[in-house]
Amino acid sequence: MRMLFSTGPASSALAPHYPPGAELSFSIIIPTYNEAEAIVALLAYLRQATAGEPAPEVLVVDGGSTDATVQLARQAGATVLASPRKGRAAQLNHGAQQARGEMLYFLHADSYPPPGFLAEVRQAVGQGYGAGCYRLAFDHQHWFLRFSAWCTRLPFTAVRFGDQSLWVRRGLFGHIGGYREDLLVMEDQEIVGRLRAQAPFRLLPRAVTTSARKYLVNGVFRLQGIFTLIVVLYRLGVSQRRLVQLYRRLIRQGKL
Repeated sequence: MRMLFSTGPASSALAPHYPPGAELSFSIIIPTYNEAEAIVALLAYLRQATAGEPAPEVLVVDGGSTDATVQLARQAGATVLASPRKGRAAQLNHGAQQARGEMLYFLHADSYPPPGFLAEVRQAVGQGYGAGCYRLAFDHQHWFLRFSAWCTRLPFTAVRFGDQSLWVRRGLFGHIGGYREDLLVMEDQEIVGRLRAQAPFRLLPRAVTTSARKYLVNGVFRLQGIFTLIVVLYRLGVSQRRLVQLYRRLIRQGKL
């Protein structure tokens, strides 16, 4: 696995070295592919949610959108990067390589962190945590979605999803080699497992609110069943090629 950054010795990369209250610089990295319907509202929300804080760098890393995503993101004030490769892991790594912040915050285009999230992350880093995420909430009140969101408060990697966002110290991210670009599915859980093996991981008590649009289009129980099947097959060692084929065949409005 290639290294994204030159971080120096492992002890330097992993040791908590930011005192509580330190003014860390943040880079928010958002991977996109045909997100014209979502990106403007998210960027406007991020400006509001970070008001009063040192302005974070906002990088939209596009995977070759054929709609107006790139134009709209630029008009909304984000720095837009064209990823050399499509795929969430590749796009997030490319954003991390270009980012200037000491803290990397990975966020989906249809997910909204709680107001004041930068201060909460800064506090957690000051307490010695190297990475972490939030719990999850959906923007729909279906009982099963509320139950699924409740499960994200449990301390298991199996209930860590990219929709919960992910924050990580830049040195730690470089030390573990970033996201695995050979994974087009399950890249979010895989990196959390490696992060937890290297540094304390903090599950913050508030929630990122994410869109239920894919569940509503595919059917709540049907989509959850598909996701469960993909997870089981991944654990059994089924190839990424087969998993992606299954995803594309079964999921409507998928972005793979």
